[in-house]
Amino acid sequence: MKALVNSAPGRLELLERPLPEPGPGQVRIRTAFCGICATDLEMIAGWTKAGEQAGEGQPSGKARTGFPSVPGHEWSGIVDALGSGVDERLLGRPCVAENILEDGGEVGFEHPGGYGEYLINLARNVIVLPDSFPLHQAVLIEPLAVCMRAIRRLRITDRRSALVIGDGPVGLLMLLLLRRAGVEEVVVAGGRAGRLALAREFGVSTVVDHRRCDSLEQGLREAHPAPFANVVEASGSAQGARAAVELAAREGHVLIVGDYQHARAAFRWNDLLHREIELIGSNASAGGWAEAVAAAVSGELPLERMISAVYPVDEHRRAFERVRAQEEDVVKVALSWPVA
Repeated sequence: MKALVNSAPGRLELLERPLPEPGPGQVRIRTAFCGICATDLEMIAGWTKAGEQAGEGQPSGKARTGFPSVPGHEWSGIVDALGSGVDERLLGRPCVAENILEDGGEVGFEHPGGYGEYLINLARNVIVLPDSFPLHQAVLIEPLAVCMRAIRRLRITDRRSALVIGDGPVGLLMLLLLRRAGVEEVVVAGGRAGRLALAREFGVSTVVDHRRCDSLEQGLREAHPAPFANVVEASGSAQGARAAVELAAREGHVLIVGDYQHARAAFRWNDLLHREIELIGSNASAGGWAEAVAAAVSGELPLERMISAVYPVDEHRRAFERVRAQEEDVVKVALSWPVA
């Protein structure tokens, strides 16, 4: 099989790898599409973070992967082979699957992922998709499952207003789920005009471009003077996390769903105390997959609008150039593998 292998810090190579064989209770999946995630870029770089350096062949700090490795946790594909004890009806079916394996490692991180032509997963993780569902859209089901878990943890009790900080895939999916949950007024803050235009298309009342503000907090207060009953911080920035707490209403719920690397809190703890704010963290996708698949295949979410481009794996350099360039209108770029 072929795979895009992360062979050294900053290096991806299309190489030949042994074809994996499924063990008992496992399936082999032929990858159809795989999304490029910001976490993939961090992994490919060698997990370098503030104040750390990754050495050749060795991850830095508490990195999850070293070299070589095969990224790709936002994948869709076709069940290609079955291990012993697996229901034969899975063979040939289009699918996605939760990525956690028996040892606690994850497909696309500790275990080879969708940057490979084939991958191994547990049969019990597999969720079969309708034959008619577009598999390039299915790469968004993994981040959608992350958001399904997150919005459940947010525990919306006041549906008057919500703020989403961050206009990336998770931020845009969260805004769709907030609207789906009946939140009346949603405001989105971000930094890319094309993504903010898409947020408007998705039904938000107000968007704020932080690049045009002296401060994020000031820009949001000018756009929406009332504090927010619900705040979702999906930008992964320390500034965004601080603004989330400052702009929350009394007894408001603040959901933290970004990746902050080594950033530390920069707000007054008495703000939580005196306004009785609930600060909620949500990480990963456990428990969110069934609902994410149901919402995706129902057609109620405009996932197609979030797929900005699809490139054959042979053109992966162009795909990564577009992601790293942070183009204004790029949300999700995917790689495609040929599927017979």
